[in-house]
Amino acid sequence: MSATWNPDELQTIADEDEVVLASRRPDESLGIVTTIWIVRVGDDAYVRSAFGSGNLWYTRAKKAGAGHVTIGGISRDVTIEDASADSDHPADDEAIDNAYHAKYDANYPQKYIEPVVDAASHATTLRLIPA
Repeated sequence: MSATWNPDELQTIADEDEVVLASRRPDESLGIVTTIWIVRVGDDAYVRSAFGSGNLWYTRAKKAGAGHVTIGGISRDVTIEDASADSDHPADDEAIDNAYHAKYDANYPQKYIEPVVDAASHATTLRLIPA
């Protein structure tokens, strides 16, 4: 991992509910943007697909491996890394589940939270690394 989030960025990731993510196309332009939930675990930022590995934003992001995020006052290029259990750098699924619950349970119905903490969503865990 080449870069890290600074403390202010990590706090913004922890505080803001949504991130706008765009994957890089082969010509280096930004693709379609999507707004999704994001969580912080330690010094890392993670996103998951609530609708499985067939979700278009997820397939584009995983394939591209690079993109751009906007969250709060942050606007950064990122490396998009597979962090599923089958990846080279698997994330701690339980810690990410706990982060989703801690961040979203108080303000959102469980019907929106369950799809990002179930077993299927674990396979779609992506780590966002500052580029």
